[in-house]
Amino acid sequence: MKDIPKLFGSMVFNDVVMRERLPEDIYKTLKKTILQGKHLELDVANVVANAMKDWAVEKGATHYTHWFQPMTGITAEKHDSFISPSEEGKVIMEFSGKELVRGESDASSFPSGGLRATFEARGYTIWDITSYAFIKENSLYIPTAFCSYSGEALDKKTPLLKSMETIDRQAKRILKLFGNTSVGRVIPTVGPEQEYFLIDKDVYFKRPDLVFTGRTLFGAKPPKGQELDDHYYGSIKARVAAFMRELEEELWKLGVYAKTKHNEVAPGQHELALIYTTTNIASDHNQLTMDLMKGIATRHDMVCLLHEKPFDGVSGSGKHNNWSLTTDTGLNLLEPGDTPYQNAQFLLFLVAVIKAVDEYQDLIRLSVASAGNDHRLGANEAPPAIISMFLGEELTEIFETLEVGKAYHNKEKHQMEIGVAVLPHFPKDTTDRNRTSPFAFTGNKFEFRMMGSAFSIAGPNIVLNTILAEELCQFADRLEKSKDFKTDLAQVIKEAYSAHKRIIFNGNNYSAEWSLEAKRRGLSHLKTSVDALPLFVSKKSIALFTKHHVFDESELHSRYEILMEAYCKAVHIEALTMIEMTKVSIIPASISYQNELSELLKHKSADGKFDTTLEEYLLGQLSRLSSTMLAKLRNLDELVAKPENNDGILAYAKYYRDKILPAMNELREVVDEIETLTAKKYWPFPSYADLLYSVA
Repeated sequence: MKDIPKLFGSMVFNDVVMRERLPEDIYKTLKKTILQGKHLELDVANVVANAMKDWAVEKGATHYTHWFQPMTGITAEKHDSFISPSEEGKVIMEFSGKELVRGESDASSFPSGGLRATFEARGYTIWDITSYAFIKENSLYIPTAFCSYSGEALDKKTPLLKSMETIDRQAKRILKLFGNTSVGRVIPTVGPEQEYFLIDKDVYFKRPDLVFTGRTLFGAKPPKGQELDDHYYGSIKARVAAFMRELEEELWKLGVYAKTKHNEVAPGQHELALIYTTTNIASDHNQLTMDLMKGIATRHDMVCLLHEKPFDGVSGSGKHNNWSLTTDTGLNLLEPGDTPYQNAQFLLFLVAVIKAVDEYQDLIRLSVASAGNDHRLGANEAPPAIISMFLGEELTEIFETLEVGKAYHNKEKHQMEIGVAVLPHFPKDTTDRNRTSPFAFTGNKFEFRMMGSAFSIAGPNIVLNTILAEELCQFADRLEKSKDFKTDLAQVIKEAYSAHKRIIFNGNNYSAEWSLEAKRRGLSHLKTSVDALPLFVSKKSIALFTKHHVFDESELHSRYEILMEAYCKAVHIEALTMIEMTKVSIIPASISYQNELSELLKHKSADGKFDTTLEEYLLGQLSRLSSTMLAKLRNLDELVAKPENNDGILAYAKYYRDKILPAMNELREVVDEIETLTAKKYWPFPSYADLLYSVA
């Protein structure tokens, strides 16, 4: 059995290693830089770099890489060896502070949304000193931000760090009003839950749609899907357990807090949850987790699917973002305590979240917008595309009594009555959980459930941090001028709740009634990414992000262009893949089977002694469906060949949403029916049953 405490963080240049290997004065200077966000001097960086190199080489590293998160949705890395030439044709191992702090990359080769022209190639990677370096596959990985030559952010980490700085500033203004001046930093924290599918590698490579797009574009429903709920929390198969065990050990080596694992709802679907930590580190850890999942799955002859909806008709995969605020003194600002109705500081932070979610519904929705996630949201497996909040009965009742000026009477916690004498008793929670809510309060944090499984958590957390910072700023502006703090505080809480309580819904978000009720309340319902993404560059959005220096206006426009273009490209690749699969594989397979049926029918008819009803029926059905398939294929082919981006990216995206996607669905419908009538030996692709139950 492995010594997990010894294993944990063993490949990380963490605080313990720094304290051991750095001179005391350098260590203290570095810690001060990390804790206070100060500038790192080059002479300090040189000492750190040398110690980091020596440690990494002892661990077997030969290279280093600046590891960053461009707007591609995945991470990027360029590896350089530690070697430098010396006399007599030999080499020495060197690593300078300059190399640690700054790297260079070709910025023109990454998405920039028009920020950079192709000939403006220089980009810089800058060490994120707050996120520990680590060793993976014999390279020292240095987490970095990524910017252009002229300073624009070309990545997801830079604006995330800026959003963390702005929420720190505004939250400390609020804490100061309550007399709390000992807090040095307020830190947004996140614990992501990652859902994913595992399928056998052999069947994966027989599905071009999975290889090229990450999801199945064709596939008739299997006889058994998730109807019996027998996979959820079921016993973990040996092959999957071996994968999970290796994944956990590799994550623990890298200091990632892998905590919980279990089977999810759909066959072949699983989940891994991480303990929450500082948001930018959590973002790094989640990117590492997804990367390791894919690599380790391959070693076990499996493939890890992170697409939001790899299979039609069964639950897709999400990523639950457990988000909270803590101080460097150990206080969780969203912890209600035993008497939340007496905790004015908690109520003020909570009502700030309520106000933020209501006022910026559009930004929250667009933060999870993608072509893949559009297939998942609102499908009774994920929250709908309508933003709302779940507070639970107790907190809702507290705010309701505050609104009308009544005294709240604390409810006594009752013991759970199970009805079995030998089972231990425990206090019943004063509120339930709500897994249908997009944004649910779960005790001392909010669980944001709309994120897709393939997402970087950086984008949604940039939005959450910034919108809360704005509301805290508004509250601080008002309360700092107050001459009667307690009275004005109560009034702020009351007014904010009264104006924004429409966003609170504690019921079933999956119900048809909620959709009608949300419309009556005036809540937005941005059903698709194409509806949501243009709001990124609305006047309201630009004003918010520029005020708090998270994005400038050019960066917002660039991200809008990048995200819209990614949507169009994703659908375009899917359409081309469908066309190729149909032409190259499905039509020939259907013709071959019909030929066999035709020959059999001819033989039986010539003999005159056999009933040919079955053959005639199958041939008739397949002939009819084949004609329909050809018509749908030609329609999709023509539509894909037609679009030109002459009317702007929004018109282009609408064309893909309103023309291409419906045509793809029409072709899929007829092909899936053909699959149900075609002999298995002729069908060119593994079926849904083959895929979902491929891991024995």
